[in-house]
Amino acid sequence: MANTELKSDNLFEMMKIYLASDAGKELTKKIGLVYQINIAPKKIGFDEVSYVVDLKKGEVTKGKYEGGEADATFSFKDDFIKVAAGKMNPQIAFVRGVMKIKRSLNAAQKFSLDIFAKPAKM
Repeated sequence: MANTELKSDNLFEMMKIYLASDAGKELTKKIGLVYQINIAPKKIGFDEVSYVVDLKKGEVTKGKYEGGEADATFSFKDDFIKVAAGKMNPQIAFVRGVMKIKRSLNAAQKFSLDIFAKPAKM
């Protein structure tokens, strides 16, 4: 695993906080799948940093999934943040090769921008 600071690192930290909220817990109940997201600094497949977004437990951890295989695995360059922010359509990212998906395409389609929701209004 690379020891590189990625733009996407902060996004995963915010996701941890969101999944601990009431809205995040509802999302966890609704989706109930496990995703592994591999982020590469420059080129997919090289020096990747992996994160597990476990929407069964409502957790985000750094590292590869160790519970068998994730329901879906995404690979991105560090511009993953564009997809998460809604600035790049996930389908377009996939078609252009900016994003690669392994395992269940059906599970991958359930990984929506709701997972990156802004903190709830106070």
